[in-house]
Amino acid sequence: MDLEQQKKQKTYTPKEALIKAAAYCAYQERTQQEVRSKLYSYGLEPDDVEELIVRLSQEKMLDEERYARSYVRGKYGLKKWGRRKITQGLKAKGISDYCIKQGLKEIDFEVYEQNLLHLLEKKNSTEKEKNPFARRQKLTYFLVSKGYENDLVQDALKKLE
Repeated sequence: MDLEQQKKQKTYTPKEALIKAAAYCAYQERTQQEVRSKLYSYGLEPDDVEELIVRLSQEKMLDEERYARSYVRGKYGLKKWGRRKITQGLKAKGISDYCIKQGLKEIDFEVYEQNLLHLLEKKNSTEKEKNPFARRQKLTYFLVSKGYENDLVQDALKKLE
């Protein structure tokens, strides 16, 4: 880090950092890892960082289960992602398996299936491939890349035919 960056980097006392971190968490759901990184950027010591993480969790400002539920609702509701892609995304953010499992409970299977069929119909209408085998392969690849399970994709393709 050069001298100019060090000047810009303001350090905070743990008390000041707690106030800033609380505001950071209030703005939107955060993972412990995101908050931990933010606290380190404030120039805090590891012991202070961990103490503040515990305090924010106790005060329900930081809740990874709530984060996982919110993440799942957004990704399956708006982006129409499948379970596998959602799970990968949560794991990449350092969310525990327990919280991931709790988050996935937000998925309504009927809506999930409708999302899959909607994506399939939309992709099918824009797919230019004429060869039926290659077309099916492209549609399968598209849906699997969206995170849908292979057996559900195959069932959806059968309904399409």
